[in-house]
Amino acid sequence: MSSLTEIDKRYFEKVFEMQSGYIPGFSDATFQEFFKRYGVEIHSQKYQTYGTSKAKKMRAFWEQEPDDLVGRVLEEMLGVYEADCILNSKEADALAVEACRKVVARLTGKPLAAKTMSDEEAFLHSEFSIPNLQKLPVEGAVASIIESRLIEAQATMSAKAYLSTIFLCGSVLEAVLLGAAQKEPARFNLASSCPKTTEGKPKLFHDWTLSQLIDVSCEIGLLKPDVQKFSHGLRDFRNYIHPYAQMLSRFSPDKHTATLCFQTLKAALASVAGERA
Repeated sequence: MSSLTEIDKRYFEKVFEMQSGYIPGFSDATFQEFFKRYGVEIHSQKYQTYGTSKAKKMRAFWEQEPDDLVGRVLEEMLGVYEADCILNSKEADALAVEACRKVVARLTGKPLAAKTMSDEEAFLHSEFSIPNLQKLPVEGAVASIIESRLIEAQATMSAKAYLSTIFLCGSVLEAVLLGAAQKEPARFNLASSCPKTTEGKPKLFHDWTLSQLIDVSCEIGLLKPDVQKFSHGLRDFRNYIHPYAQMLSRFSPDKHTATLCFQTLKAALASVAGERA
């Protein structure tokens, strides 16, 4: 079991708004997908000690799993929380987050990172140009579709159709990363984070989730860590194509959110095309 104290738990409960039983930013499906990346079946009976809500399963996870695993999960969830705050123009609870990060450092045994907002701001306010699409690892016919979707994404931005912009960005990102995997199958399949079948063989690329494509692309150096972080935010928002998922998360995209998603896509495309230093 983890060494989280009652005081520690209260900080995380506040940041993740667990009092309601929900955890904002996660549907049941994305919650399951998130934990699977850590080898945890969060919806299994094992974590239903206190009930079946996401918050109650999280509390059971805290109690049953070791410090390092709990710390790594909480570290990424804090990153997701901060990314969502930025993308939704919401002010993060800086004091509570700082307290949570100290707990994560204790659980993982890693020194507290001297994180500065200037690094994130540098990424969020940098200008990334859409690269020459011929440099992307996709077939010519797909490149034409990607070009039309990029043009449409710019049009939906101008029309203030921000949700449409996010969906288009997510679809382009997935197409490009899938194309990269198909071009270099050995490189992707040999990655430690490559998703496997029950027989232990690499899954067919069309069965990979966008989350898995992002993580493997980062592991093999195709995407930079900052792009990986914000790409997961874009992926989460793209999942709100399902109206009920959007309703449960209370997600309401605005110009700021759509602009940052588009910028994340441009940074990802530049990285894949080899045009980002």
